Amino acid sequence: MQKVSFNNKNSVFFNALKEKVDTYFKSNNIKQTGNYKLYFKTAFLISTAVALYTILVIYTPTAWLSILLSCLMGINLAAIGFNVMHDGAHGSFSQKSWVNDLMGYSLNAMGGSVYLWKYKHNVNHHSFTNIEGMDDDIDIKPWIRVHSDQKKYWFHRFQHIYWVGLYGVTYLLWIFVQDFTKYFSGKIGETPFRKMDVKEHFIFWISKLLYIGAFIVVPIFSVGLIETVIGYLVISFVCGFIIAVVFQLAHIVEDAQFSTPDKEIFKIDEEWAVHQIKTTANFATKSKIVSWLTGGLNFQVEHHLFPRISHIHYPKISQFVRETCEQFNIAYLEYPTVLSAVRSHVVHLKHVGR
Repeated sequence: MQKVSFNNKNSVFFNALKEKVDTYFKSNNIKQTGNYKLYFKTAFLISTAVALYTILVIYTPTAWLSILLSCLMGINLAAIGFNVMHDGAHGSFSQKSWVNDLMGYSLNAMGGSVYLWKYKHNVNHHSFTNIEGMDDDIDIKPWIRVHSDQKKYWFHRFQHIYWVGLYGVTYLLWIFVQDFTKYFSGKIGETPFRKMDVKEHFIFWISKLLYIGAFIVVPIFSVGLIETVIGYLVISFVCGFIIAVVFQLAHIVEDAQFSTPDKEIFKIDEEWAVHQIKTTANFATKSKIVSWLTGGLNFQVEHHLFPRISHIHYPKISQFVRETCEQFNIAYLEYPTVLSAVRSHVVHLKHVGR
């Protein structure tokens, strides 16, 4: 598919916004990457993940406690993905590229592939948000229909009900199906990505094998087959559900737009930054707990406009974004709580499904 372009000839909105953001960092002598708060959070999340794994696999607590700890492990892995991997893969964790690469590879430790994720997320999703055929994040076909241009099946009328179960298995599908589909096809959706070199092929296969060994093989020998299967399914369901919900609330809600480019010239007749705001929503930005756990991804508008800036700066940047949106009469989409955003997501699924 031909790449879509935007009308960036006179990016008056983004230029005005970027000037305010740049001035803020320069005048206050602040780095745009992470700081000690992010580094402390990283150490805490990784150490708690190691502790939970050790307790579950080595000390084998009682059944009810194992289930509880498995749920916490799922939450913990999702938080590592949001806070550590996400900033690292975007190059915003540190000013040192090797530190960003190391943090990005935490995804491989959790069974994924940061190499494929960067193309899927950084390139396709961030460049062509909510554009059919370009944004792989809205390609949940055939199970979920997210906008009216996608093909409709009879079971979509129930998608506002079964989404809960489906989102819970997305982690398993991601690790064991989608990564391999992309790896062997050489495409993210309909877009080819640059071929892996020998190093990346090696990392892909070794990290997959190490993940299976650490999360499935070792626990089987330590605690037993049935216990491992149940614990792993709980961890993957909780982790997958949280990850899916957070990303869905950012773009698949009632007022978020889905853009269709001109079919002849493949162009969106507005500047890229305005397109990002129209297709993206924030939620629960006043909740410090939500912001801490999601790595600032509840400030999704700010993240899409400035993906190379660490999430620890988004609360301040949001003030400039709101101000500039008001100046240019652009709607700034935000839901006050997680529940209100979830409700909007479900209403949207119901409407599109029927």
